[in-house]
Amino acid sequence: MASALKNIIVVGGSYVGKTTAQELARIVPNTHRILLIEPHSHFHHLFAFPRFAIVPGQEHKAFIPYSGLFSSISNPTKHAVIQARVLSVQPHHVKLDREWEGSGQVPFEYLVVATGTRLSEPAGMKDNDKLASVAYLQKHQADIKQAKSILIAGGGAVGVQMATDLKEYYPDKEITVVQSRPHLMPQYHPKLHELIKGRFDELGIKFITGSRVKVPSTGFPTTTPFPVHLTDGTKLPSEFDFVILATGQTPNTDLLADLPVSTPNPGSLLNPANGFIRIRPTMQFLDEKYSHLFAVGDIADTGLRKAARPGAAQAAVVAKNIHSLIEGREPGDEFSRAPAGIHLTLGLKYNVVFRNPNEAEGQTEPAVIERHDGQEDMGVEGWWERLGVKIQGVAQQYHL
Repeated sequence: MASALKNIIVVGGSYVGKTTAQELARIVPNTHRILLIEPHSHFHHLFAFPRFAIVPGQEHKAFIPYSGLFSSISNPTKHAVIQARVLSVQPHHVKLDREWEGSGQVPFEYLVVATGTRLSEPAGMKDNDKLASVAYLQKHQADIKQAKSILIAGGGAVGVQMATDLKEYYPDKEITVVQSRPHLMPQYHPKLHELIKGRFDELGIKFITGSRVKVPSTGFPTTTPFPVHLTDGTKLPSEFDFVILATGQTPNTDLLADLPVSTPNPGSLLNPANGFIRIRPTMQFLDEKYSHLFAVGDIADTGLRKAARPGAAQAAVVAKNIHSLIEGREPGDEFSRAPAGIHLTLGLKYNVVFRNPNEAEGQTEPAVIERHDGQEDMGVEGWWERLGVKIQGVAQQYHL
């Protein structure tokens, strides 16, 4: 009987959460099942959102059904994807915003939090269903097409990628990037800033560093063009038709608000400096009460850059350690601390793979690989196969 199975819950179905669920499903014994709980109806291919918010015709491909998630597992029907929001994590059950199998509560033996961070639109979607998200991207494309002068607030990966895509796709538009830090993409070796600066100069993108855009409490005006002020009180010399917010990440930890901590110190659960979940090297919660709870990916306070690649390696660590606990052994796998790296598009074709120097090995220079093999749809169709959804040559199926 399915009800006799012990539950391992993964909360959050983005890149790292879906990989964790798949890794677990491959190795857990028949006594356990994996439940992936995610409020979105479809997997959101976030990497493509900045591009698809500009370039029309591909946006529906960025939302992929979860129906094939466990298709490569020997007993796929045992596991499940639950479309719901976890309102609260308790020591041995979660509370959902809707009923599943007749109850708003789901018990678990082990739980993995992979809720990541909230991103401003268009880097993240506000809606949970595919049709509304596709409609949002299409409206964003139309707004951009009409705008002559566009401001991007934020000089991280999203801001940089959108600026270069915009200027290449619409060379006549005036594009300005405002970055609060002295450098673009400051988590990386300064040579990445120099590389991006060279690309901005080549395309004619204006950028200002060391300044922060003041976002009006009522939002930017709908009558265009409008002035934009910085938080230091100065006004930008140009006026703008459209502003893209590409700033910041907010940890998704509301679901832990009711979880009792083992000491009066609330910092035992979340790092008060950044809001991320404190963990041991094994990815278990640091709080000694919760060795059966794990955090993985962007939500975990690893000290690493938030990215899908290190998150995927962490997913394998979590799966092995939960398997060890099920078998009565101490979890021994630990997450690795590789230097930060990124695959960054700097236009529709041009892209770079950049990795910070590994100082532990005595490296002083970053690794840089430049490519000119970019595709307009960013290879999104390959992600449908990775999620177990096979398209039999009918483009209409991408609307599933």
